[in-house]
This record gives sequence, structure tokens and C-alpha cells, in this order.
Amino acid sequence: MLRQYELVEKVRAYDPEADEDLLNRAYVFSMKAHGSQLRASGDPYFSHPIEVAGILTDLRLDDETIATAILHDTIEDTVATPEDISRLFGDNIARLVDGVTKLSRIEAQSESERAAENLRRFVLAMSDDIRVLIVKLADRLHNMRTLHHLRNPEKRRRIAKETWDIYAPLAERIGLYGFMDELRDLAFRELEPEAFEGITARLAALRSGNQDTIGRIESGIRLALAQANVAADDVRGREKRPWSIFAKMKERDIAFEQLSDVVAFRVITPSPDDCYRALGALHQRWKMVPGRFKDYISTPKANGYRSLHTTLVDREKLRIEVQIRDADMHAEAEFGMAAHWAYKQKQGGDVHYPWLEDLIEILEHAQSPEELLEHTRMAMFTDRLFCFTPKGELIQLPMGATPVDFAYAVHTRLGDTCTGARVNGKTVPLRTPLKNGDQVEILTRAGHTPDPAWEKFVVTAKARSAVRRHVRTREKAGLQRTGRALFERILKELKVAISPEAVAEALARLRLPDEAALHVALARGTLSDAQVMDALIPGAGAARKRRRRRPAGKGGILIDGHATEAGMELASCCMPVPGDRIVGVRVPERGVVVHTLACPRLDDAAHEDWVDLAWAPDAGSGTGRIGVVVINEPGALAQVTAVLAQQAANIVNLRLEDRDRAHHHYVLDIEVEDVRHLEDLVAGLRALEAVVTADRARET
Repeated sequence: MLRQYELVEKVRAYDPEADEDLLNRAYVFSMKAHGSQLRASGDPYFSHPIEVAGILTDLRLDDETIATAILHDTIEDTVATPEDISRLFGDNIARLVDGVTKLSRIEAQSESERAAENLRRFVLAMSDDIRVLIVKLADRLHNMRTLHHLRNPEKRRRIAKETWDIYAPLAERIGLYGFMDELRDLAFRELEPEAFEGITARLAALRSGNQDTIGRIESGIRLALAQANVAADDVRGREKRPWSIFAKMKERDIAFEQLSDVVAFRVITPSPDDCYRALGALHQRWKMVPGRFKDYISTPKANGYRSLHTTLVDREKLRIEVQIRDADMHAEAEFGMAAHWAYKQKQGGDVHYPWLEDLIEILEHAQSPEELLEHTRMAMFTDRLFCFTPKGELIQLPMGATPVDFAYAVHTRLGDTCTGARVNGKTVPLRTPLKNGDQVEILTRAGHTPDPAWEKFVVTAKARSAVRRHVRTREKAGLQRTGRALFERILKELKVAISPEAVAEALARLRLPDEAALHVALARGTLSDAQVMDALIPGAGAARKRRRRRPAGKGGILIDGHATEAGMELASCCMPVPGDRIVGVRVPERGVVVHTLACPRLDDAAHEDWVDLAWAPDAGSGTGRIGVVVINEPGALAQVTAVLAQQAANIVNLRLEDRDRAHHHYVLDIEVEDVRHLEDLVAGLRALEAVVTADRARET
């Protein structure tokens, strides 16, 4: 443990203007506050915050951050209060200590909820001051270093899993790669102990058998640079981390012995120009592995990381990964956003992190812990590609991103109103994967909203979150409209005036907060008409069940050709289209499912679950299904599609259901104006010589 004067000297060594009195007072206050408290290792608890502060001195952080680290557990684990910290150390340090404290107070029902809530608090704390996260990461790093002292294996595993899923990715996201590597190794050792021991043993054996490998390659790199007259401040080789090796083994599905790239090298040059000259010298000396070169100097990572990456093959077929950067880039790579924050503060400027703003937007709209974790992992774990706007602005995206992802990366409003895209001047489908260097132009239309189908192909968390948000908004509005109509029908069926007070009492009996929640429950089928009637007038529900009759399918709630605006779904068994006589069946959790009155599935539905429905006058088009059996001969399917084209019917889906030597059975989903249009199509198909049978397809 660092002594008081040692800690102060470490800070003063890189910041001669640091407030020595502040650090001394914080040290003494924390030591007295923690008193005789002990850690699981048996060490004085006070040693932990001092070690955390020591970790942060390696990042050359300011005196306020070091003081925050020293005090970070006092509010949570001692009798000290936020008011005490504010009075003795100022409002700024009190705010930082309070931010770190809040990150530690996680009360959740499940592991996913705890992890999601932890992440949610992280993002909010980071948005206020990034130093809160940096202190918390140092806190977690020291806790992971001493994790083995905990006796409960389940607790150790939970902490390691949370470190792997949240803390390590966040360290990477803000450029603290040293933190990230050590956090991952420590978590990996706990989560996969056998794999960790196996890899470290193999590394030791490789090291003893090839003692001069790293030194030989270092000398070769220095010689190649010297022969090309390229200056290099430092050339250093290292073994890759066990967690990184394990990840490569899993990714490639190979054994340790099959790995050819377990060592990496770093070249530090005096300037950016020397970086590119060094790259040229190394590529002349060794063959480069195609596809493994990345230029993060011209196009830095989202966290500001800059470097050249390349992979070479030496004469022994050993792959050599090399990072080339200058001294400033190396400092940023070592200290990440900590160095960037300190620089901005000294310059008096504000610090803005676009990726952090995206995470804040995601957490504001995530509906469940699982969804939040899914989105944030998507945002943190993806390799990047670079595309350009028509004005030349560079947009970073994950591999596999589409024009929709690009639109949302530029601005949420652009994504919401996106109707099409041109890539390199050519119109492409919105699901087209983008490539490095593509120029993307997004086409928009005012009033347009995201298509629910986008969720199937977008890859960025921001795009997927936005699509889900719009789908939920539309679904909720539709459910409320449908539920309101169902509730009004219940009131009419009771044939007595129901006062607002009676409705309020019914809501209390049903344990619902308001009428909107009642409407949604009715539409989703989680509450039956009889239950609501009984809540309004006890006994009315039972009487209603006795007199309920099968609806006629001629009136009731109005829906359109897709039923989405009413928060309903069209049954796949009978595929109703506008003009069909229809009825709804309430299915718990699914809501109202729309069937044709001729659908055989209705025989299994209780009449009290039926809902009167009718098509709206402007119901629009719908999707019908036709089963066609054609003779197995050339041109038969072409005749079928020709008839559909003549009658302006669009094929949405075509499936070969069955076939033999003589016949093929196709099932076609076709967008039609109404039931008459569908019947005309069936009649037209029956007239073809190649068609044996044609009819509406229904599941039995």
C-alpha cells in the first residue's frame, strides 16, 4: 500500500501544481473513516481506496480525481455523508464521490437486471463527468486483482461475468486498453480456469523453447527501419494476452498449436510521417497478410485511438502483428479518454463523445434489461467500417451495416424518415451491406416512419432501438384504440349508466393504474370482458357468458387491410383480406387475432373471446394466399405469374409446397385490393391449361 507521502509524490511528479493539501486531507479522512474495517483478504479496508488512487496516478490524472479515488467508498461504507465530503473537500469532489457511490448501489431481481442497471447508471454518470467511470474502472480493476480472496465461488463468478460483459467493454470504449486487457484476463481466469491454465502453460513452454523469438524479430524490425533511414524511438515485442488467444482459438475453431500469431510488436516513431515510412519499410522487408492492414491514423476509432496495424509473415511462417504510432498516439492509446479529458480541461474546452450520446439515447428507450444489454453489446463489440456522406463527412459503422444504419448514425430524424438510398450514385435496397469507402446518400420523405422489417437486417444498436421504439409506439396506440372500443362495447352491453367513480373502483379491483392500462389489457387479451364486467357490476360477467352469441361478422371495430393500426394481427391460417366477413378472437398475450368467419379454427375458440370486427371504408390492400397445382412442364409457372401481373397483383412470397413427376404445388402470398380482386385472380388461374387446381389456401 502506498504511504501518504509516496502517493503525493507520485502525483506531484507529473503535476507539480497539484493541491498537496487536498491529497493529504483526503488520505487522512479516508483512513480515519474506514477505521478498523477489513477486506476479505484480511488487509485494512483503507488499503483498497489507496491502491485505486495509485492505479489512477499511472494515468496521470488530476488531483480532484485522485482525491475522489481515495474517498470513493467513504459514503457507502462509513458514517461519512455527502454533506461531509462537500464541506471538507468542495462540491466538485462531492459530486464525483456521489457519482461513484451511486454506481455501487445496485438492487435488482436478476443477474441481467443488475448488469443492465449497472450499465444504465454508468452511462448516466459518464455523461456528467467521464472521471466517474475512470475511478469506477480502477476500483473494479483492484477488486478483480483481489477477487481470489472471496470464498463464495458463485459471487466470484458473478463479479467476473459482470466485469467481462460491462466493465472491460467500457474500458475499451474509452481507450483504456491496459485496463481492458487486465480486466479480461482476470475475468477469464475465473470464468474459464482450465482454459486459462492451459494457455498460460503453453505460453510458458513456447517461451522456454523459443527464448530468442521476440528478440530476433525486434532486431529484424530495427534493422529494416535503419536500412530505410526511418527513425524509431522504441521497438518492443510482447506475448498476447491469454484471453485474446482463447478468443482467437474459439473464433477460428483451432487448437493453440495451430495459432501462428501469439506475439505482437509495437513501433514508436517521432512523427505521423515516420509511421507511414516505417510501414513501407516493413512491407518491403516482409510479406503482408492481405486484409489485415488498418489505418486508424487517417480514420481514428470512435474513442480517438490512432495507430497503423499490419500483420507480416517472417521466414519461419510466423505471423507478426505490428502496431505503428508516434509518441502522442501511444500516450492516447495508453491513457485513452483519461488523457483526452485532461487535455481538454487544461485547454478550457468541453468534452463531447458522440458514441456516449448514442448510448444515452439507447438506454432511454430500452424496455427491458435484456434489450439494453443486447443494444449496448452491439454498440461495443463490433469491428468498424468507414463510409462517407455526399458532403464528405466520415461515418464509422460496424461491419455488415446497411444504409438504414448509416442514416441513424448521421441523425435519428434522418433514419426515421429514410425511404431509400443511393450508394456510390446507384440506388440500392435498404438491406444492402455497406463496404469500406462507400459514399451513401439517404433518400427521405416527410412523415415517413420506420418499417418494422428493418429490425431484421439493421446491425447498429441505435437503428434497432429506434425501429423497436416506433413499433412499440404504433402497437401501443393501436392497442389503446382497440381496447377503448372493446370497453365501450362492454358499457353498452351492461345497459346501465356507469359513473366515473364506478370505473375508478373497478380499476382498483383489477389493480390497474388507469383506463389506458385497462384498454391495453383488454386488447391484449390479458383481461376478459367478463372480468371487466364483474369489476364494474359484480355478477354481470357470469350472466354475460350465458347469453353470449356468435358474432355475425358484419359490424364492430373498424380495421384496415393489415390490422396493424388497430394493434391486431391477421391469422395466418385463413389470411383475411378486405371484403371478407371477419371476426376477432382474443388470445392472451397476443391480443386480437383476425379470422374469416369461414375459418375452421374458429370452432376451437370460446364465443366469449370473440370480438365483432369490420373493415374500414378505406381499409386499403391486404395479403391473400392462393394454393395452385400446376402441371410439371416448362413455362407453367410463367403462365401463373403472367396472369397475376395482368391483374396488377404483387407476389409477396412464393413457396413450393410439394412436387412429384407430374405436378408442382405452389403457395403464393399476394397483395390484393380486396376479396373480389383475390377471387378474380383465382378464376383467372383456373382458366389456364397448365393449372390443375387453384383456390384460396387455408390451414386446417
